[in-house]
Amino acid sequence: MFQLLKTEGCARRGVFTCAHGTVQTPVFMNVGTQGAIKGALSAADLKNIGCQVELSNTYHLHLRPGDQTVHDLGGLHKFMTWDGPILTDSGGFQVFSLASLRRIKEEGVYFSSHLDGHKIFMGPEQSMQIQSNLGSDMCMAFDECIENPAPYDYVKQSVARTYRWLVRCKAENTRLNRLETTVNPQQMLWGINQGGTYADLRIEHMKMIADLELPGYAIGGLAVGESTETMYEIIEAVEPYMPKDKTRYLMGVGTPSNIIEGVARGVDFFDCVMPARNARHAKLFTWSGTRNMKNAKYALDTRPIDEECDCPVCRRYSRAYIHHLFKAEEMLAMRLAVMHNLYFYNKLTERIREALDEGRFAAFRAKYSELLSRRAE
Repeated sequence: MFQLLKTEGCARRGVFTCAHGTVQTPVFMNVGTQGAIKGALSAADLKNIGCQVELSNTYHLHLRPGDQTVHDLGGLHKFMTWDGPILTDSGGFQVFSLASLRRIKEEGVYFSSHLDGHKIFMGPEQSMQIQSNLGSDMCMAFDECIENPAPYDYVKQSVARTYRWLVRCKAENTRLNRLETTVNPQQMLWGINQGGTYADLRIEHMKMIADLELPGYAIGGLAVGESTETMYEIIEAVEPYMPKDKTRYLMGVGTPSNIIEGVARGVDFFDCVMPARNARHAKLFTWSGTRNMKNAKYALDTRPIDEECDCPVCRRYSRAYIHHLFKAEEMLAMRLAVMHNLYFYNKLTERIREALDEGRFAAFRAKYSELLSRRAE
């Protein structure tokens, strides 16, 4: 459960407790889509870079190795040897991203596997069953992630259906947690706010799902086509209607600046593939801005990637070596770069927490929000 410790404006400092530990918030969740971080990082590596929460993907693990297989092996924690909290998404975003292959009905969604084309049906009950088999600590409600922009009437109908799906998710999650064969009977269901870029639909939906008194709530369906300014406006519109004593999660967002600005608007949990994806393309985050390590100017640079960083990579390797690894297309380049970027994101939220503890978050935001979105000198 969530305990709010302190606020500064809308920014919140808290502690979240679940079956596999305590999470200090605000927090960035490290994305291990298929039970592993893309970039060859293991569960042991995650411990070394300050990860608090690992996030895995319901849809992908359902396909490979199969959620029943994970269940039979003792759940996702044992399978990937991660003993900290795990959040699983519902598969809803994959329904959105596989738009050309799916049909949405009241009962759920019919779509084709991106691997071999075989037909799959997923509804609220199926999503809950898969996530229960995985044994995550926090499971997300099954929803439709709406494309931005989308027609008002379609969004209104979709939001109403997503609410009906949430009611079904809650009933199924409650039932599954009572079964003797359940991997994690303390699994918590979090609801997801939808409504596209329409503030009135967002607010009405948030009021409805708040009445269900779930342990946590997410804002979904953002960072999928709308401007950054619009995203911030939607968060600001929804935040007053989010329960103060429950966790708030901004799904799939984003840049370091987005995280700082999200915290300033009352968000506690974040996730994004960006740090790992950018790292695999040699784009690294530092406290003075971003760096492209393929740039020739780093060929003879003996300094660490970031002189302010104490990650395992910056403590040992030079910019010149990282540059060489990328130019030579060595696999180690990807591993070291991903390790650095995830460490940076984990350290970013740690420094945000410290700023909130000391009552100086406004100054931290003023210094870093814009700076971290620039290219480093």
